[in-house]
Amino acid sequence: MRETERKFEAPTGADLPELADLPGVAAVAGPEQQQLEAVYYDTADLRLARAGLTLRRRTGGDDAGWHLKLPVDGDTREEVRLPPGRAAKHPPRELGSLVQVHARGDALSPVARIRTDRRRWQLVDDRGALLAEVVEDLVSAQDVVDDSNVDSWREIEVELGERGDTALLDRVEQRLNDVGILRSTSSAKLTKLLAGRIAPTPPLEDDGTAGTVVLAYLREQVDALKAYDPKVRRREEDAVHQMRVATRRLRSALQAFGEVVERDETRALTDELKWIAGVLGEARDAEVLRAAFEAHVAELPGELVLGAVPAQLTRHFAPREEQAHQTVVTALDSRRYFDLLDAVDALVADPPLTPLAAGKAKKVLPRFVDKTYRRLKKAADDVHDDASLHEARKAAKRLRYAVETVEPVFGKPARKYRKRLKGLQTLLGDHQDSVVARPVLRELGAQAHLDGENGFTFGVLHGRETARARRVEERFPAVWADLGRPKFR
Repeated sequence: MRETERKFEAPTGADLPELADLPGVAAVAGPEQQQLEAVYYDTADLRLARAGLTLRRRTGGDDAGWHLKLPVDGDTREEVRLPPGRAAKHPPRELGSLVQVHARGDALSPVARIRTDRRRWQLVDDRGALLAEVVEDLVSAQDVVDDSNVDSWREIEVELGERGDTALLDRVEQRLNDVGILRSTSSAKLTKLLAGRIAPTPPLEDDGTAGTVVLAYLREQVDALKAYDPKVRRREEDAVHQMRVATRRLRSALQAFGEVVERDETRALTDELKWIAGVLGEARDAEVLRAAFEAHVAELPGELVLGAVPAQLTRHFAPREEQAHQTVVTALDSRRYFDLLDAVDALVADPPLTPLAAGKAKKVLPRFVDKTYRRLKKAADDVHDDASLHEARKAAKRLRYAVETVEPVFGKPARKYRKRLKGLQTLLGDHQDSVVARPVLRELGAQAHLDGENGFTFGVLHGRETARARRVEERFPAVWADLGRPKFR
């Protein structure tokens, strides 16, 4: 489930304001009294808390159990819940797996115990639907590692219900501000308790240098890689693709700007990024082919769909997708992957910058974009078969990521060029999809025949894919000629 909430610090003597007269609020139910106790789990060096995650086992209240909260954006977090179970010594394996991108095999142990005396009000509309919950918490918190670190405070939480919106959150916040109740600087009770042990990552200063621009892009991709790791494990839609894209962007930037971030120092890392992208690619290919074939079958006239085609697709892809997913999870739980994560953390914490990194971005970076363009031009001018078109596609993708990297510096011209480049990449991607699809369709048709079923429809799809590839080959010269050289110095 997703929750959108805001936390506020409530000083002594600041009473909750009237909320029943807010627009859209028909009634306020409560207060309801609750006593809650939660034990929080983390690594010894608090890696989950540093990353904005909380993992706890709560007793009391109407949501007792294991809770894992993952940051999404702004005031929104995703919460994964499991029943409390009998044992509390270790977190459930399902939740432990979702934090391995941070824990990396290290033990998850109790780090804090927090008791809360809660009063809860519910804001409802004229149909009785929940707009928001407002709670007043009297908190008593203890650092399990440092028993002397005990703290207590009063806070207010406001969480949107199924019918609430951010406009209501803003109105409630304004009412709270009017009586001296202001936004908390901590996103969770745990981070407030352990603030002295959690050093936030300092933001990059925009000093206009080439190193800062490249490093900002690298950080963005590292954050994306980590954010999609638990989504891949949970098989969320498009997660494998997005995680793979993050690894490719990271690798491409290191290669394209290897004279800004020392190439020899990152060569081993780019090799490992290629490895994990390959593992993710196997799962992605099966996922994309199944979805594409199902969509294409749905588009065909009924008279061209002979036999139990959907069932044949399921029989073919289901075991392959399951095996690919298991292969991905095994890789994500491996020491090799944990070492890769350690390496990307070290990269962004202490990047091996060259002397060029200190130069002004507008002067230094265009030459590397141009170099990446020349690589694409060489590949595009040599297109003559499926393999060479695929090489051109990979070169176009690298150039697109290089342009993305410098877009904050060059603004609109870079953005417009990137969009045109994406059109070329998409065209070449359609061709490569056809190259990958045709042997699979041939295999599906042959298997249907061996099973005593009708393989005609797979032949029809094979013909459509062949025609699609030919159209791309015909269009490519004009699209390539229209792209032109990047000019945003």
